[in-house]
Amino acid sequence: MWRSTLVLTIAGAAILAGAPLDRKDVEYSRPGGKPLLLDLHAPDGPGPFPAAILVHGGGFDQGSKSTNVRPLFELLTDAGFAWYSIDYRLAPDFRFPQAIEDVYSAIRWVKAHAAEYRVDASKIMIIGESAGGFLVNYAGTHETPDTKVAAVVDIYGPVDYGRLAEMRRDHPERFNMAAINRHAANGGGIHFFGAEQLDAAGLAKLRAISPIAAVHKGMPPFLCIHGDKDDQVSYEQSLAMADAMRQVGAACELITVEGGGHGMSGWQAPEMQHWKPEMVAWLRKTLKLKQ
Repeated sequence: MWRSTLVLTIAGAAILAGAPLDRKDVEYSRPGGKPLLLDLHAPDGPGPFPAAILVHGGGFDQGSKSTNVRPLFELLTDAGFAWYSIDYRLAPDFRFPQAIEDVYSAIRWVKAHAAEYRVDASKIMIIGESAGGFLVNYAGTHETPDTKVAAVVDIYGPVDYGRLAEMRRDHPERFNMAAINRHAANGGGIHFFGAEQLDAAGLAKLRAISPIAAVHKGMPPFLCIHGDKDDQVSYEQSLAMADAMRQVGAACELITVEGGGHGMSGWQAPEMQHWKPEMVAWLRKTLKLKQ
């Protein structure tokens, strides 16, 4: 008992003193008795710091807080951001909207614990990739007073799932269908949203949950980052989102990774690395941070 108390005391003192902090497997929610965990990093200094909530991809049935979004950890740490990488409920045991409820819970948790981790609650953003990109797109277009964030970064996430599913069906030669179908077999893809097939009923369900259908003036500013050779989530998805947001007077910028496929870990060529400083610069500008 005395040892655990000492550890907690030391950790608390580190937070108060402004020392850098890294924690793993912190529980942020427990829906239906299932613990949901996050890993976090708080920078060195008194703060308050801007913070990013990271939402991993994996086709809605795979992935974890410590793998898919790992390329973002060092990038955000070096830029002086706090970050929280979350797990959420996955197929086949869970479906939509459980996953988006978990993202909302994470946003509320980070806001509630902002002072504890020296975070500026007015400068919280959400960053998602692939399936996680869909979830941050949805959260950013369906914000409520307690879940609204300052910015959204969508890294090759779907925005119009009905259109994407139709393209995969009608033009399979454009996609890596082997990878896509692996997720479908485990409840990912359209099945995650309750659509069993692409008939009228299935397409109606997919259109109803598509973030692009909920674009509106006053929503948080978006940054879309997408490779133009993506063979799982077509590059056109980000083009369409940027166009739809601009049409309603919402701010959206697009960073194109030329020759980039699906997955930022594959963007290894030197000429593809520009997305990293460009993302940080966009965040600093959007959040009105000192350079």
